[in-house]
Amino acid sequence: MTLSKPTAPFTDPASAERLGVAADALAAHGFAVEIVDDAAAARSRVRELIPEGASVLTAASETLRLSGIDDDVNTGGRYRAVRPRVLAMDRTTDADEIRRLAACPDVIVGSVAAVTETGSLVVASGSGSQLPGYAGGAGRAIWVVGAQKLVPDLDTALRRVHEHCLPLETARTLRAYGRPSAVNRLLVLNGEHVAGRGSVLLLREAIGY
Repeated sequence: MTLSKPTAPFTDPASAERLGVAADALAAHGFAVEIVDDAAAARSRVRELIPEGASVLTAASETLRLSGIDDDVNTGGRYRAVRPRVLAMDRTTDADEIRRLAACPDVIVGSVAAVTETGSLVVASGSGSQLPGYAGGAGRAIWVVGAQKLVPDLDTALRRVHEHCLPLETARTLRAYGRPSAVNRLLVLNGEHVAGRGSVLLLREAIGY
């Protein structure tokens, strides 16, 4: 199979054909995959996928913020939201409890830096706080992914991380915390050991980094 070349700036939404290729590959690797029209549709679907009362951690994500999913989870009152609880705790005296809460919620919701046409998800992180839940600690993981994040392969995914995502995230962390971001940890999810544990919502539109 000949894989397509990504657009140079990593910002243009992938075609319907490429989204279909990626969806088929992800499904073959054990992910539950849906292609949805836009952020509003993804927001509605996330609500359907998470049972009321579940403990839910939202990973830091521009996609979740822009779509409204972050607010739905953390301020809507429907779930036992982990992030507000963690943010209210003391980083020194409550460090162990913070770590445990973030590592194994019922559900973790976030996004990825890239998804490949060969069926892999690539996550980059400065702190690594979302990675245990993504990798298997959470009972269920849901990733909301804009169409511009689709790349042909892992090599291109890593270029997207360093050339596109990192500068944007550094600009955000400089504004918010006065320090640059860094790619301190990378997680590549090539498949789900428990079929269907991980759900990928592929949007037909671009959103997030």
